[in-house]
Amino acid sequence: MNVHTRLRALAAAAVFATLGAHAHAADAGPSVVIVHGAFADGSDWARVIPLLQAKGVKVTAVQNPLTSLADDVAATRRAIDSQPGKVVLVGHSWGGTVITEAGQHDKVGSLVYVAAFAPEAGKSTAETGEGYPAAPGSKRFVADREGYLTLPEAAMREDFAQDVPAVQAAVMTATQGPIQSKAFADKVTVAAWKTRASWFIVSNRDRMIDPGLQRAMAKKIGARTTELAASHVPQQSRPADVAKVILDAVAATRQGS
Repeated sequence: MNVHTRLRALAAAAVFATLGAHAHAADAGPSVVIVHGAFADGSDWARVIPLLQAKGVKVTAVQNPLTSLADDVAATRRAIDSQPGKVVLVGHSWGGTVITEAGQHDKVGSLVYVAAFAPEAGKSTAETGEGYPAAPGSKRFVADREGYLTLPEAAMREDFAQDVPAVQAAVMTATQGPIQSKAFADKVTVAAWKTRASWFIVSNRDRMIDPGLQRAMAKKIGARTTELAASHVPQQSRPADVAKVILDAVAATRQGS
């Protein structure tokens, strides 16, 4: 084979490889990108992720820096960018504020809020809770000299995750991500739930976000709502129920794509 023939063969192979990659991306079902909340990291979803993977769903858990809304949105967008096709974007707690902004990404087909904030455009997380009772756990934050907030082990056990074994709550305390308190005042610039189908899991035993506020947000955004008798972390205490809601969103997004 002469040089010119070899070059033509290599060029043809490159074209076929590119076409194959595009076909694979088009055929791939929606992937799931999960955004954890404050006082947590990606391991907070360790009980749900295997249930999704067992159904053949590609899952990516974002590791939020928890330094600001902009930083967490940037981390989430990087994760979305790396997906082969459509994305079901899941947010827990503070992560709901993050997906409200990051969910405007072209690849995002639907949103799943899990005991989460869903601010209106131009509103912050703190403003979203105005007019509702302060949840018991929100009174137990501990701030360091730089304004980063953590939860002591007793608060994690009694208010954040009161329906999981104590040993599990102790691990959650050790792996929690401190959040910069100023982040709660950062305002979202868009509300992706206005243009994306949404699902919402309300935790009716939540001691971190008032359940009445959760119901009001779910109604406002027109979400398909599931209510669970769970703490603030149903992904830890009711993983099968949470996985089912996410899989429903995956199926709906696949049909709509």
